Amino acid sequence: MQAKDKLRRPKAGLLLIASPRFKNLSGPVRGTYGERKDKAVKEIKATMDFLELVDPGIVYEREDAQKAMDLFYSEKVDFVYAEFLSWSEDFAWIRFLRDCPPMPVFFANVAKPRMSFETTLDEDDFVDYLCAGTLVGSLEGSGSVRRVPRKGVHTVLGTREEVTEKMKVYADAAKARSILRHSNVGLMANMNEAMWSTYIDNYDLFTKIGPEIHYLPYSEYGAEIDSLTDDEVKEYADELTSRYKMMPDVEYDKFIGCVKATLAIKKLARKNDIDCYVYNDIDQATFRTAGCRAGFYPRWFNENVSVLVPEADIGAGLITYILKLLSGKNVNFIEPFHIEDDFGTFAGGHAGPNDHNDPEWQDNVVISRDVRFAKTNWKYAGAPFAWYRFSPGMKTVAGLYEEDGRYKLITFQAESLSEKDTPQSTKKHLLATYSHTIFRPVVPVKELFEQILKIGSTQHFAIADGDWRPQLEAFAEIMGFEYYDIRKNRT
Repeated sequence: MQAKDKLRRPKAGLLLIASPRFKNLSGPVRGTYGERKDKAVKEIKATMDFLELVDPGIVYEREDAQKAMDLFYSEKVDFVYAEFLSWSEDFAWIRFLRDCPPMPVFFANVAKPRMSFETTLDEDDFVDYLCAGTLVGSLEGSGSVRRVPRKGVHTVLGTREEVTEKMKVYADAAKARSILRHSNVGLMANMNEAMWSTYIDNYDLFTKIGPEIHYLPYSEYGAEIDSLTDDEVKEYADELTSRYKMMPDVEYDKFIGCVKATLAIKKLARKNDIDCYVYNDIDQATFRTAGCRAGFYPRWFNENVSVLVPEADIGAGLITYILKLLSGKNVNFIEPFHIEDDFGTFAGGHAGPNDHNDPEWQDNVVISRDVRFAKTNWKYAGAPFAWYRFSPGMKTVAGLYEEDGRYKLITFQAESLSEKDTPQSTKKHLLATYSHTIFRPVVPVKELFEQILKIGSTQHFAIADGDWRPQLEAFAEIMGFEYYDIRKNRT
């Protein structure tokens, strides 16, 4: 999928329901009910400039509801924004709930700060009173959401400002759902036989989440390595050495071997339109084909709003991609290594390619020898990688796992500590072979992992700067995932 399709605004269909019975009622000064509703719609749309709107007009009749449904489907909206503009007959609403193809629905009731009338003795005030009866319409409509029934209806109530802020979160999550349904996962080229707990059902992946999975053969990977020109290899090698310090024990021919292994991944991803590249970097076929594992992270993945992850873990690749879509930030791939109880911290990181391209933290990267494989017999044993101390700051940590056909999304917050704030050591780079950091979680570290162990996960998580838990919660609701936000001890 092209980057522009991922970076677009969320697309929302407007389902604004009003009463045909009231439409022509008029006061002598402020106009008809219908005219007042037209004005109200303009005011509503003015608060939605962050959306691409698909507006079929106010829904008064059954035919209006059918027109809206057809338009929403043909325009492929990410979600429907539904609001009763007053009390209304509910035949159009029930028809929509029954007949509209599956798509997320944001069902809102908006509370006004105060009414525009004191009594309803005046005819103009009485029409305003009818216009103000949105709570009546919403309550009437709420029962049908459960009785039809229809999945995927998210109900909110608040002021216009409060509803708008909640809708921004929901819109991002709904857009991520739509993008996933048109994305491609590339797995090279088989499941990870060392970590069976990471396996997910590929049929469920397509039918329940959306992406198609494509198996990328090692023969094609080898062909891409062999087809690299000296000029493109030198260009990428020069880019890396101009950006990062190289440690003195790195052998240049092994550096070039790793550059080739990395460039071939980028070319495979681009050639096969891969949005989430799941790299099996511990399979021996990787080392037979490339002589080493790729150790760098081409900027193409960020430019294309795509991700690259190691160890053939499709679930971890998906949550990395989801966080990328929601945040637009550099996203890293980790496993928690160990707890240090004296400090209330845990170390986390991962070997293999990790996104070291955050422009604000390029001084956190050095080109270092991969000591884990330095003593093997592969062609480029000890080939270097981008050794990255993850950026400091509060991170959202999230994982996605399958259990008996259900999906579990686990998330929590943890601070990535800078070397100045790390109690164990003031050295920037601590764990050779791994991009890494020291984390101090918001929930006490033992309590945090005790809860996760009880829920059941694997060892892989994605991290991104900031707090993306509201978007993840909305996304989990839309997708029908079990959602676990680790905030406090569960009894």
